[in-house]
Amino acid sequence: MLLPSRSSANAIACREPAPRAAGPTLHPNLTHAPIELLHPPKNVTFITFRFSNQPSPSLRTNLQRIMIEFRNMILFVGYGAVAECTLPILFKHIKVPPANVTVIDFEAKEGKLAEWTAKGVKYFREKVTEENMASLLGKHLSAGDILIDLAWNIDACEILQWCHDNGILYINTSVEVWDPYAGGKKHPTERTLYWRHMNVRRMKAKWAQKGATAVIEHGANPGLISHFTKQGLIDIAKASIDEKKVKGRKAEVIKGLVAEGRFNYLAKELGVKVIHCSERDTQITDVPKQIDEFVNTWSIEGFREEGTTTAELGWGTHEKTLPKYAYRHKEGPKNQICIARMGINTWVRSWVPNYTIQGMVVRHGEAFTISDSLTVWEGKKAVYRPTMHYAYCPCDEALVSLGEMRGYNYKLQPKLRIMNDEITKGADILGALIMGHPFKSWWVGSDLSIEESRRLVPHQNATTMQVAISVVAATMWMIENPSEGIKVPDELPHEYVLGISRPYLGTFISTRSDWTPLRDYENAFSGYNKPDFDKKDPWQFKNFLIKDGD
Repeated sequence: MLLPSRSSANAIACREPAPRAAGPTLHPNLTHAPIELLHPPKNVTFITFRFSNQPSPSLRTNLQRIMIEFRNMILFVGYGAVAECTLPILFKHIKVPPANVTVIDFEAKEGKLAEWTAKGVKYFREKVTEENMASLLGKHLSAGDILIDLAWNIDACEILQWCHDNGILYINTSVEVWDPYAGGKKHPTERTLYWRHMNVRRMKAKWAQKGATAVIEHGANPGLISHFTKQGLIDIAKASIDEKKVKGRKAEVIKGLVAEGRFNYLAKELGVKVIHCSERDTQITDVPKQIDEFVNTWSIEGFREEGTTTAELGWGTHEKTLPKYAYRHKEGPKNQICIARMGINTWVRSWVPNYTIQGMVVRHGEAFTISDSLTVWEGKKAVYRPTMHYAYCPCDEALVSLGEMRGYNYKLQPKLRIMNDEITKGADILGALIMGHPFKSWWVGSDLSIEESRRLVPHQNATTMQVAISVVAATMWMIENPSEGIKVPDELPHEYVLGISRPYLGTFISTRSDWTPLRDYENAFSGYNKPDFDKKDPWQFKNFLIKDGD
């Protein structure tokens, strides 16, 4: 059940194009987006914009005018829902001749690309396979070019190695393998994104030089969620000091950590215990789901693949007991656990403004990168780490589609549909729910309506918009920083990415809440069951997890 929150006051928010009626102010850290480089590569020209700290009606327009010039080739691999939204935004921010942009997809996309091919964009109906990857990519790309990988089931290690060997800038939104369903008898830990990240790290360790920049897992989540988390930690720190939640020496330490950007120590000093990537998709349609049809607002194949494997989460140092069927990893930073249970069948209590939600612990890369980047080490011992995972409440049509798919023993329906023009109203509410500090909970993120999304890019929904602008922002950062090797979202500057992304995120919210996982809980069968809660520590995972007997 979705319950209205009892706490929605004290919000810092900016609605595009106009502020909320309650009168919150534009976030001071998001009023400018400098584009700077001391030694730009030869194929790049930069245009710099700076803005005052005063909100103005023209701010959104000015931010959307930030543009850099790129003279080499750009290849899109895959032209699904996200790519359809990314391409027009890319041309708004990267001044590149349309003839320098190529799109390949294994399905017929001539109709969807007609507007762009008429302007000079090239399209080829081709499929990247394990056998042809090197020759196919080599046809379209050479050193200094950009590969935007928005396909699914292309092995991340192999394509990263090829880009490294050939000096190609690369970006993707997820770490993939050729066949995610191969080897069904694998140990649960071997089915995880953690396992894939360890493979990437082993490959990277063999390289003599960093090579061309490759930003991996930089969509909305993973991607923007890492930058929301950093912004949230800064906002909590500022409010804690301003409201005397922390004083004296501790306040000075926190100020210093903010100034230095030491977010792991900052999270520790603030007492952060848990971070959710919490999302509620409220987009609805007047074309209801049909029998034997899966309807969603983003990649259905991708959702099924990540949702039907193990649940994954960054595991905090404050946690007392492992959940049932949990497994630890035996190598690497060991910042995660996995649960031998499908993510779409692992439910937790979470919160977005202004709803308590039940979300699915679908595996996502942010659970690895955020928990890893926020770990505090003393020698080889992790002395601090927050629990971190996804809590996903998809749109109504997707929830119904999942129910039908479960009945089919998780075999995908024969008909698939991504909702766009048939959406009548709703929004995608996506952000970082940061918990355990002096304010209990704090949420930072995007509340993007379908109306605003369509105003920005016609025929696009709110979900794909949040992914697309993140891809473009990270691509711009790559162009400015072309020789940084492999980077995850947490290694990019959050001010840069949010400065470019914010005009496309609708209402940017940073708000406190008194929410805890037990605040709205009511036991419908009190005295006849035995809920397993830790009422002394609300931030234990067992209090979030929805279990038998609750």
